[in-house]
Amino acid sequence: MKCFRDRLEREVIVFDGGTGTYLYDKGVYINRCFEELVLTNPELVAEVHRDYINAGADVIETNTFGANRLKLAAHGLESKVHEINVKAAQLARSIAKDSACVAGSVGPLGVEIEPLGKLAYDEAKDLFAEQIKGLLEGGVDLITFETFRLVEELVQGIRAVRELNAEIPIMAQVTINSEGNLLSGESLERFAEEMARYKVDVIGLNCSVGPRLMLDALERLRELTTIPISVQPNAGMPQNIGGRILYMTSPEYIAEYAKRFIQTGAAIVGGCCGTNPTHIKAIRRAVQALQPAKRMDIKVESLKLEKPDEVRIVPKEEKSRLSNRLARGKFVKLVELVSPKGVSAEKEIEKARTLFHFGIDGINIPDGPRASARMSALALAVRIHSEVGIEPVLHFACRDRNVIGMQSDLLGAWALGIRNILAITGDPPKLGNYPDATAVFDVDSIGLTNLLNRLNHGLDLAGNPIGAPSGFSIGVGVNPGAINLDDELRRLDWKIEAGAEYMITQPVFDISILEKFLKRVEHIKLPVLCGIWPLVSYRNAEFMNNEVPGASVPERILERMRKTGSKEEGFREGVQIAKETFQEVRSRVAGVQIAAPLGRVDAVTTMLEE
Repeated sequence: MKCFRDRLEREVIVFDGGTGTYLYDKGVYINRCFEELVLTNPELVAEVHRDYINAGADVIETNTFGANRLKLAAHGLESKVHEINVKAAQLARSIAKDSACVAGSVGPLGVEIEPLGKLAYDEAKDLFAEQIKGLLEGGVDLITFETFRLVEELVQGIRAVRELNAEIPIMAQVTINSEGNLLSGESLERFAEEMARYKVDVIGLNCSVGPRLMLDALERLRELTTIPISVQPNAGMPQNIGGRILYMTSPEYIAEYAKRFIQTGAAIVGGCCGTNPTHIKAIRRAVQALQPAKRMDIKVESLKLEKPDEVRIVPKEEKSRLSNRLARGKFVKLVELVSPKGVSAEKEIEKARTLFHFGIDGINIPDGPRASARMSALALAVRIHSEVGIEPVLHFACRDRNVIGMQSDLLGAWALGIRNILAITGDPPKLGNYPDATAVFDVDSIGLTNLLNRLNHGLDLAGNPIGAPSGFSIGVGVNPGAINLDDELRRLDWKIEAGAEYMITQPVFDISILEKFLKRVEHIKLPVLCGIWPLVSYRNAEFMNNEVPGASVPERILERMRKTGSKEEGFREGVQIAKETFQEVRSRVAGVQIAAPLGRVDAVTTMLEE
């Protein structure tokens, strides 16, 4: 229970795919009782669970969708209700261990209940209770109701759970038609209202329709409830091909819609009929692109810094040219240049020189972006500073250094003339070319901001005096398009408490997202620098939309880039879009950070030439 609720609070959860259809793909004929396989062929069911976990599922569902007395009776198995459900839960638990949560799957009873049928509400409740007792005894973390077409039947299942165990999480899902109503004709409004009465943990949509129709329904449902929402579509509509029932929707298509589900407000994504581990793996990649790592939450209490008497704290106006301009309310322009993959930095230095002559205020240098191995960002920052004269803003990531190495490198950076640091947590290695590399993450960006602030007060992390203090201008990153904006703002508050002096956003393409963010932070009196990324092609736009956390490219911009033909047409259109974004945000923020996509600084100069 704690496993599931903890994850629900801090991250997007990935469920597994269609257990029944995946068993069908493995050769189990449709006239078999799939639920009985936990007794007759547990190795096969275990293989299905294992495949989904290996694909990246956070939650696997027991093979018990139809394991109630009425449905099992069709196979002469009504006496095995308890045995099948206990065994299914134990089997899933043995595979999940500590790597995934286990959801006890409960489907509809398969008959009409009152007032449409003869089965009374309490009789339905008792039938559900018989199945759920076995799931609870087998050790599930939550109960998930799937593919319900009638709200009243779902309510009886929830009543059964609450009478047996008042604390276990409940996920209640209905299935919809092409009009976005339940298959019974009931509205999503009624569904949301009843689930709020019964205080379930998650409500959601699964089965019946494909991703596009579910996105439409999700947009309606999110306006009706504050309860977390799950979305688990089929892989399209089933087709009979050569006597086999097949689902034709590709993993890539499912993954693209998973991203849209998350951006629309879904807390849980997964698959239903026709989705297999390949689909779930693609969904996992989409989630990682939006939410690349599980960060540690470091609460920053009052720092209570007691600087040595002889230490003079450097005022913001004196820390750097960048800090001075921000303190005086001057609009600033930064450009991001990525370190080379080899030993020569001559091209990057020449680009920095071009930008310096063009009036750019500083060069942002990422620290191993996308978990890639490149020339040290510090080395490039020092060379640009000494050979060009423009101020660098050094990104400093927590991924590759423990707190000892961080402190040493920061003291060295100060001694070499670096005055501006952007404190970031850093992308996890699994997103880069070395997925098996070890990540450190002794602290995250909040702890790093704290460390920088202590150095600025003449103290090391342990509170020992270091002599003359540093005077770093401390910037932090912020994501206006975060999946959970409340959590992002909570972390921003901690960064400010730790000593942050300005913030730089992820690339912004959708101005409405930036506007909502600025409204939420208008009480914070820190400069906001807006990230701008000139697109260079339609493929580049798709990459930003699908794989860069928090970067949401609106459909109208994707369409503009899609219509371009040659590379140069794509470049010109991308620069024009960036110019329009710059003009829209200029009066609302303290400055901009402009990327030089693929190293093309002409994108920046063309964008700003007017």
